[in-house]
Amino acid sequence: VDIPYEREEIYKKSFLGYESLAASFPQFEFNYTSLKTSTYSTPLTYMGFSGYLNPITNEAQVDGIMPLNKMPITVLHEQAHQLGYAAENEANFVGYLAAIHHPDAYFRYAGYTFALRYCLNELAQRDRESFEIYLKKVNKGILKNYQESTDFWKKYENPFEPIFAKTFDTYLKANQQKQGIKSYNYVVGLLVAYSQIEN
Repeated sequence: VDIPYEREEIYKKSFLGYESLAASFPQFEFNYTSLKTSTYSTPLTYMGFSGYLNPITNEAQVDGIMPLNKMPITVLHEQAHQLGYAAENEANFVGYLAAIHHPDAYFRYAGYTFALRYCLNELAQRDRESFEIYLKKVNKGILKNYQESTDFWKKYENPFEPIFAKTFDTYLKANQQKQGIKSYNYVVGLLVAYSQIEN
Protein backbone atom coordinates (compact mmCIF):
# COMPACT_ATOMS: atom_id res chain seq x y z
CA VAL A 1 0.00 0.00 0.00
CA ASP A 2 1.28 3.42 -0.91
CA ILE A 3 -0.05 6.27 1.20
CA PRO A 4 -1.16 8.97 -1.27
CA TYR A 5 -0.53 11.95 1.01
CA GLU A 6 2.37 14.32 1.43
CA ARG A 7 3.87 14.59 4.91
CA GLU A 8 2.15 17.88 5.72
CA GLU A 9 -1.22 16.38 4.79
CA ILE A 10 -0.55 13.43 7.10
CA TYR A 11 0.18 15.88 9.90
CA LYS A 12 -3.11 17.72 9.30
CA LYS A 13 -5.15 14.52 9.04
CA SER A 14 -3.62 12.95 12.15
CA PHE A 15 -5.79 15.00 14.51
CA LEU A 16 -8.92 13.36 13.08
CA GLY A 17 -7.89 10.06 14.67
CA TYR A 18 -7.88 11.61 18.12
CA GLU A 19 -11.11 13.45 17.39
CA SER A 20 -12.83 10.16 16.50
CA LEU A 21 -11.26 8.38 19.47
CA ALA A 22 -12.35 11.15 21.87
CA ALA A 23 -15.97 10.66 20.79
CA SER A 24 -15.88 7.32 22.65
CA PHE A 25 -13.09 8.08 25.12
CA PRO A 26 -13.09 11.80 26.09
CA GLN A 27 -9.73 11.50 27.86
CA PHE A 28 -8.10 11.37 24.41
CA GLU A 29 -9.27 14.82 23.36
CA PHE A 30 -6.31 16.36 21.57
CA ASN A 31 -5.68 20.11 21.68
CA TYR A 32 -2.07 20.36 20.58
CA THR A 33 -1.04 21.63 17.18
CA SER A 34 2.72 21.62 17.60
CA LEU A 35 3.85 18.96 15.17
CA LYS A 36 6.55 19.22 12.54
CA THR A 37 9.25 17.50 10.55
CA SER A 38 12.49 17.47 12.49
CA THR A 39 15.28 19.58 11.07
CA TYR A 40 17.50 16.77 12.31
CA SER A 41 15.79 14.04 10.26
CA THR A 42 18.98 12.59 8.79
CA PRO A 43 20.86 12.34 12.10
CA LEU A 44 17.65 11.08 13.72
CA THR A 45 17.46 8.31 11.13
CA TYR A 46 21.09 7.34 11.66
CA MET A 47 20.31 7.08 15.37
CA GLY A 48 17.44 4.71 14.53
CA PHE A 49 14.60 6.99 15.69
CA SER A 50 11.49 7.95 13.74
CA GLY A 51 10.38 10.77 16.01
CA TYR A 52 10.65 12.38 19.41
CA LEU A 53 8.91 14.78 21.72
CA ASN A 54 10.86 17.87 22.61
CA PRO A 55 10.74 17.76 26.43
CA ILE A 56 11.13 21.54 26.74
CA THR A 57 8.53 22.73 24.20
CA ASN A 58 6.29 19.61 24.11
CA GLU A 59 6.59 19.80 20.32
CA ALA A 60 6.25 16.53 18.40
CA GLN A 61 9.05 16.12 15.88
CA VAL A 62 8.91 13.47 13.17
CA ASP A 63 11.62 12.02 10.94
CA GLY A 64 11.02 13.61 7.53
CA ILE A 65 12.76 10.97 5.43
CA MET A 66 11.24 7.72 6.68
CA PRO A 67 8.82 5.83 4.41
CA LEU A 68 5.37 7.38 4.21
CA ASN A 69 3.63 4.14 5.17
CA LYS A 70 5.18 4.47 8.65
CA MET A 71 4.41 8.17 8.98
CA PRO A 72 0.77 8.07 10.27
CA ILE A 73 1.48 5.76 13.21
CA THR A 74 4.67 7.63 14.09
CA VAL A 75 2.82 10.95 14.15
CA LEU A 76 0.03 9.49 16.29
CA HIS A 77 2.61 7.95 18.66
CA GLU A 78 4.32 11.33 19.16
CA GLN A 79 0.94 12.98 19.69
CA ALA A 80 0.18 10.40 22.38
CA HIS A 81 3.29 11.65 24.17
CA GLN A 82 1.88 15.18 23.90
CA LEU A 83 -1.28 13.93 25.61
CA GLY A 84 0.86 12.85 28.55
CA TYR A 85 1.53 9.18 27.81
CA ALA A 86 5.25 9.09 28.54
CA ALA A 87 5.75 5.32 28.56
CA GLU A 88 6.63 4.07 25.09
CA ASN A 89 4.29 1.08 25.19
CA GLU A 90 1.42 3.34 26.21
CA ALA A 91 2.23 5.88 23.48
CA ASN A 92 2.35 3.01 20.98
CA PHE A 93 -1.04 1.77 22.17
CA VAL A 94 -2.72 5.19 22.23
CA GLY A 95 -1.30 5.92 18.77
CA TYR A 96 -2.71 2.60 17.58
CA LEU A 97 -6.14 3.44 19.03
CA ALA A 98 -6.13 6.82 17.27
CA ALA A 99 -5.14 5.10 14.01
CA ILE A 100 -7.85 2.43 14.07
CA HIS A 101 -10.52 5.00 14.99
CA HIS A 102 -9.39 7.34 12.20
CA PRO A 103 -11.94 8.00 9.44
CA ASP A 104 -9.22 7.55 6.80
CA ALA A 105 -8.52 3.99 5.60
CA TYR A 106 -4.79 4.67 5.17
CA PHE A 107 -4.44 5.66 8.81
CA ARG A 108 -6.38 2.57 9.88
CA TYR A 109 -4.13 0.43 7.67
CA ALA A 110 -1.06 1.99 9.32
CA GLY A 111 -2.47 1.21 12.76
CA TYR A 112 -3.41 -2.38 12.06
CA THR A 113 -0.16 -3.23 10.28
CA PHE A 114 1.79 -1.60 13.11
CA ALA A 115 0.02 -3.80 15.66
CA LEU A 116 0.39 -6.89 13.49
CA ARG A 117 4.13 -6.36 13.18
CA TYR A 118 4.61 -6.08 16.93
CA CYS A 119 2.48 -9.18 17.52
CA LEU A 120 4.34 -11.18 14.86
CA ASN A 121 7.69 -10.15 16.34
CA GLU A 122 6.55 -11.27 19.78
CA LEU A 123 5.27 -14.56 18.39
CA ALA A 124 8.57 -15.14 16.57
CA GLN A 125 10.41 -14.88 19.89
CA ARG A 126 8.03 -17.20 21.75
CA ASP A 127 6.96 -19.79 19.18
CA ARG A 128 8.84 -19.83 15.89
CA GLU A 129 6.69 -22.59 14.39
CA SER A 130 3.44 -20.67 14.99
CA PHE A 131 5.09 -17.51 13.70
CA GLU A 132 5.91 -19.22 10.39
CA ILE A 133 2.31 -20.44 10.07
CA TYR A 134 0.82 -17.00 10.71
CA LEU A 135 3.37 -15.21 8.54
CA LYS A 136 2.17 -17.23 5.53
CA LYS A 137 -1.33 -15.83 6.10
CA VAL A 138 -0.24 -12.19 5.93
CA ASN A 139 -1.13 -10.34 2.74
CA LYS A 140 1.84 -9.97 0.37
CA GLY A 141 1.30 -6.20 0.15
CA ILE A 142 1.68 -5.88 3.92
CA LEU A 143 4.87 -7.93 3.82
CA LYS A 144 6.13 -5.70 1.02
CA ASN A 145 5.53 -2.63 3.19
CA TYR A 146 7.36 -4.31 6.07
CA GLN A 147 10.29 -5.07 3.77
CA GLU A 148 10.38 -1.47 2.48
CA SER A 149 10.63 -0.25 6.06
CA THR A 150 13.34 -2.79 6.91
CA ASP A 151 15.32 -1.85 3.79
CA PHE A 152 15.04 1.84 4.63
CA TRP A 153 16.41 1.42 8.16
CA LYS A 154 19.20 -0.89 6.97
CA LYS A 155 20.51 1.90 4.72
CA TYR A 156 21.13 4.00 7.83
CA GLU A 157 22.73 1.37 10.05
CA ASN A 158 26.06 2.55 11.38
CA PRO A 159 28.60 1.66 14.08
CA PHE A 160 27.33 4.41 16.40
CA GLU A 161 23.71 3.21 16.47
CA PRO A 162 24.27 0.93 19.51
CA ILE A 163 25.65 3.92 21.42
CA PHE A 164 22.56 5.98 20.57
CA ALA A 165 20.31 3.08 21.56
CA LYS A 166 22.13 2.65 24.88
CA THR A 167 21.91 6.39 25.58
CA PHE A 168 18.18 6.41 24.85
CA ASP A 169 17.73 3.27 26.94
CA THR A 170 19.41 5.04 29.87
CA TYR A 171 17.25 8.13 29.30
CA LEU A 172 14.06 6.04 29.41
CA LYS A 173 15.17 4.24 32.58
CA ALA A 174 16.00 7.57 34.22
CA ASN A 175 12.45 8.64 33.39
CA GLN A 176 10.77 5.76 35.26
CA GLN A 177 10.56 3.33 32.33
CA LYS A 178 12.32 0.42 34.01
CA GLN A 179 12.50 -1.71 30.87
CA GLY A 180 14.10 1.09 28.88
CA ILE A 181 14.05 0.66 25.12
CA LYS A 182 12.41 -2.77 25.49
CA SER A 183 9.28 -1.00 26.74
CA TYR A 184 8.21 -0.29 23.15
CA ASN A 185 7.52 -4.02 22.71
CA TYR A 186 5.25 -4.17 25.75
CA VAL A 187 2.50 -2.72 23.59
CA VAL A 188 1.66 -6.32 22.66
CA GLY A 189 0.15 -6.97 26.11
CA LEU A 190 -2.05 -3.89 25.73
CA LEU A 191 -3.06 -4.92 22.20
CA VAL A 192 -4.03 -8.42 23.32
CA ALA A 193 -6.01 -7.12 26.33
CA TYR A 194 -7.83 -4.59 24.14
CA SER A 195 -8.62 -7.25 21.54
CA GLN A 196 -10.11 -9.51 24.22
CA ILE A 197 -12.31 -6.68 25.51
CA GLU A 198 -13.47 -5.73 22.00
CA ASN A 199 -14.24 -9.31 20.99
